[in-house]
Amino acid sequence: MEGEAFLWLVRHAVVVNTIEGTISPSGAPADLSGRAHLEAVRRRLPRDAASYASPSQRTLDTARAFELDPILVPEFREQDFGHWTGRRHDDLADLGDEGYAEFWKDPARSSPPGGESFEDQIARVQDGLRKIAAGPATLVVHSGTIRAALCLALDIAPQAALRFVIDPLSITRIDRLRNNWRIVSVNQNVAL
Repeated sequence: MEGEAFLWLVRHAVVVNTIEGTISPSGAPADLSGRAHLEAVRRRLPRDAASYASPSQRTLDTARAFELDPILVPEFREQDFGHWTGRRHDDLADLGDEGYAEFWKDPARSSPPGGESFEDQIARVQDGLRKIAAGPATLVVHSGTIRAALCLALDIAPQAALRFVIDPLSITRIDRLRNNWRIVSVNQNVAL
C-alpha cells in the first residue's frame, strides 16, 4: 500500500492462566477480566479507523474487546519459538540445553529449534505493514511485532529493537509518511 498511515499498535491483553515466563502458543486466549482497563484503552483508539490483527487467539480476543472487527494479517504473528512453544524459559535454561544458551548469545539472529529468528519476524512484519491502507489504523498485535515495526521505522539493528519494553495493552504510535517514518510514542500505558 502507498500513502500515509497513522498506526496505533496495541499489544494484546495478558494470556489466560499463564505461568510467568511461558512461551505461549498461538491459540492461547487473552484474559479479558480487566474490563475497565480494556475500556480505557479502547477510548484512546481512533474512531472510524481500519483495524488489523495477528490471527492469534489472544489478539483476536483483545480486538473484539475493543469492539473491533479486524482484518487478519498472518505476517503480524509473534515470533515462532518452534519446539520451545508452551515451555517456560526457566525450565529450558535449567535443562542446560546448549542450544538454548547459544540462542541468547545472539537472540536477533538465532532461531529456536523448529522456529524462526527475530530477523525473520522483522521481514514478515515489513510485508504486513505494506498491506496497511493509508489513513488511521489500529493494529492489535504482539510485543515482538511492535518491536519489529519499531526496528523498521527507526532503521536500527534488530538487536537494538529487542531492548524495547512493550507491556500488555500498551499503545505504540508510529506514522508511515511518504518517504519516512515518525515515532509518536512507545509503550504508552493507559491509566484508568
